[in-house]
Amino acid sequence: MSDHQVLDHVDQYLRLGREYGCSDVHLAATFPPAWRRFGQLQPIWDDHQPLTAEDTERLVRSFLDEREWNRLQEKGDVDFAYANDEGRFRASVIKQRLGLDMVFRIIDSKIRSMEDLQLPMDHLLPLTRYQNGLILVTGAVGSGKSTTLAALVDFINADREDHILTLEDPIEYVFDSKNCHVNQREVHLHTESFAKALRGALREDPDVIMVGEMRDLETIQLALTAAETGHLVLGTLHTGNGPRTLDRILDVFPTDQRDQIRIMVSESLRGILSQQLVPRADGEGRVMALELLVNTAAVSNCIREGKTFMLPGVMQTGKNVGMITMDESLRQLYIKGLIAKEEALYRAEDKVQMEAFFQS
Repeated sequence: MSDHQVLDHVDQYLRLGREYGCSDVHLAATFPPAWRRFGQLQPIWDDHQPLTAEDTERLVRSFLDEREWNRLQEKGDVDFAYANDEGRFRASVIKQRLGLDMVFRIIDSKIRSMEDLQLPMDHLLPLTRYQNGLILVTGAVGSGKSTTLAALVDFINADREDHILTLEDPIEYVFDSKNCHVNQREVHLHTESFAKALRGALREDPDVIMVGEMRDLETIQLALTAAETGHLVLGTLHTGNGPRTLDRILDVFPTDQRDQIRIMVSESLRGILSQQLVPRADGEGRVMALELLVNTAAVSNCIREGKTFMLPGVMQTGKNVGMITMDESLRQLYIKGLIAKEEALYRAEDKVQMEAFFQS
């Protein structure tokens, strides 16, 4: 594109972002238009001038409706799903010292299947067929949790004949009812909070509940209660692996409740899928490194006794049920030539052991 003037509408930037396979588009005051491509933040055009505060305000007004604009003025930030002819986007607009900033997460127009994502089908499918319990998808921001969670829900939608209720902030992927009846609720638009929506969910006769983010004590407590009382609950947490996920869940509860919570989690947990997206060695995109923790008798015993530090060893002996640690996944990707040695070492949980692997 030869003309690097500020475009008239955010849709024009979003069209470019989708066309070039980006995950996010950034439009910020005093910074040139940028996008995140293959995990790297880079300018859309090398010679574009920084956007001014007036530019970003005009761009924000080009797509925010009056209600969202008033919310931005009142609260200083708004997060919501934005849809146009190009598809759906998760939009975040904030006020900051130099003006307004916008970030758009580009959502795939098509829900990708578990096969498309190369998830371990043989070991994940049994987890989705439980009538109750807790399945968690974890990872850092931008690690593809929403995409994986959507693939699991879409499979359940076609595989079972149940009522699925999703609680999201905002709604990203739109599910059409297949063999299941699917209801989607958005925090701030259809309900005040995840916790309030979860309390109401227990009266709405769902079989499967998807919680977009388990971010506080009340939400986690209600999700565990729902999992224990006959619902299959799927949720996400911003944690890097299975043991840390379990520690995070326990740490949000007061000390005097932790023994009881350990028992609840040991009985209701079905599995934890932790993931990160690693740049490919050939520079052509990213590949998923994936850890899977399945709740076996040995895993349940570690949780109940508060010995989560023993879980990596248990996982290494649980390969017959599909368990794999993050470090083992990274090693396999390296052996296949998909990622560089430096990436495997940088992202390893046990760097000493990973160093020893490369020296052997």
